[in-house]
Amino acid sequence: MALTYEEAVTQVTGPGQIFELVEGEVRGVRMPVFKNAPPSLRELFASARTRGDRDFLVYEDERWSFDEVMRHVDGLGAALVAHFGVKKGDRVAIGMRNYPEWVISFTAIVSVGAISVSLNSWWTEDELDFALEDSGATVLIADAERAQRAHASAKRLGCRILGVRVGNAAPEGVERYEDLVVPGTPAPPVEIGPDDDATILYTSGTTGRPKGAVSTHGAIVQAMLGFGCRAAVDRVRKASVDEAAAKELAEQAASPPVFILIVPLFHVTGCVPVMMSCFVSGLKLVMMYKWEPTRALELIERERVTNFVGVPTQSWDLLESPRFAEFDTSSLLAVGGGGAPAPPKLVSRVAGSFRRASPGIGYGMTETNAYGPGNSGADYVSHPTSTGRPSPGQRIAIRDEDAHDLPVGERGEIWFLGASLIRGYWNRPDATAETIVDGWLRSGDIGRLDDDGFLYIEDRAKDMVLRAGENIYCAEVEAAIYEHPAVYEAAVLGLPHERLGEELAAVVCVRLDVTLDIKKLQEHVAARLAGFKVPTRIAFTTEQLPRNPAGKILKRELREHFPPES
Repeated sequence: MALTYEEAVTQVTGPGQIFELVEGEVRGVRMPVFKNAPPSLRELFASARTRGDRDFLVYEDERWSFDEVMRHVDGLGAALVAHFGVKKGDRVAIGMRNYPEWVISFTAIVSVGAISVSLNSWWTEDELDFALEDSGATVLIADAERAQRAHASAKRLGCRILGVRVGNAAPEGVERYEDLVVPGTPAPPVEIGPDDDATILYTSGTTGRPKGAVSTHGAIVQAMLGFGCRAAVDRVRKASVDEAAAKELAEQAASPPVFILIVPLFHVTGCVPVMMSCFVSGLKLVMMYKWEPTRALELIERERVTNFVGVPTQSWDLLESPRFAEFDTSSLLAVGGGGAPAPPKLVSRVAGSFRRASPGIGYGMTETNAYGPGNSGADYVSHPTSTGRPSPGQRIAIRDEDAHDLPVGERGEIWFLGASLIRGYWNRPDATAETIVDGWLRSGDIGRLDDDGFLYIEDRAKDMVLRAGENIYCAEVEAAIYEHPAVYEAAVLGLPHERLGEELAAVVCVRLDVTLDIKKLQEHVAARLAGFKVPTRIAFTTEQLPRNPAGKILKRELREHFPPES
């Protein structure tokens, strides 16, 4: 007889199980925790030392075994401590594209007790400058492009740069990875506990500059066990359906999963549920330098990829590729991800376009280490507009503006409680107090729960646009637009887009007797912000923008400036 979701969770998280859940205390708040969690990420990564010559990272024509990766992790950790003087609690930034050295850098940094600071590789010089100064990074590990872009800032701030794949074109003062890192050199021991800080990931800010979300070792370890627990619950449920389902699962277990990395490692999705899950589970990870659907299809066929985790845009791109039918995608078992809602049409297309793959989606945030409700398989097909049920060990509440719990079915702000939450924002006590209340995290999203426990996200409390999985806070873009002398006032908003989910639009009131065209304004924004934050649709007006009695611009009324594109 098929198990219910609740029955499967109880079975997987019960006493004596690997994913046993118990009541614990995190920063003074009682909540569910995984009993068997190791104390730090260093212990979590230690399992990789038993994998030997098995393939771990596949990048273009390079193949890195688990043993080779760990030898580089040790060597880099030793260089950080001995050559750069990195101590426990120091911040070390990573600024590069998806290279194997990104994975090595992250692992080495947290293994010596330092804090890994993930920098968005699309950031401009100004944005990199802000993050390096805000975090107080003492070392930046960067590829050639980021080393060049951050060179002046690092010099001003006294931050040393270790260059990865820079060749002989490294800027003055940049030290080369291959000159300093001796694989296999042991790093000195350091005591690391669950409450020690491990990572800073920057999230777009509601009032301009991004905020550094700080996670402890314990929070990330709890998230990792959570992802493993959720997968175990799915397996138990499927195996309980009938003998055919149990047989199919047994056949799948005979060949380990293979993931393809199609999202940036500087994002929480790429780093935690994808890269780290492969690391600690001994799975092969196929890395793409950049997203290109035909290349992804080639790699899926060549490496027999089973798990495709990205934003809905990428699933759409894969299906829309004119060469889709040319490639063997029969190895795929799961196609999905998160970062943005998926149109119901996409869910049904994924379900019907692959021989064995089922669609899936997850709802997590940087602030939850990507851990959150998940929806997949038959549940997703039957509830295509839901992001799924709350995951094991995590509690969700729907609350009104006064933080009072609302009844099932009513809309309100989504609040999270769980051991995977960040401890706060770096040097931002006010922002921390606003977001984390009595251990609960305010998501800024508006949603509801149905009678079966499925969560539906319906709106946003914050002024934010989700473009292909990238959070863009409108205030940051508006601030950049206002710097143009021809602009009197401006408002930025999101418009529906079939592929991207949303695209960024702006309505700009231009000063009298001044001319301004779309291209010039886009160039102005691009000089200040990353490319994905540049509005793709801009409307100009000479009339003041509509406001409510409190003086707030009425953005819903501005949508009439943008008729649907044909």
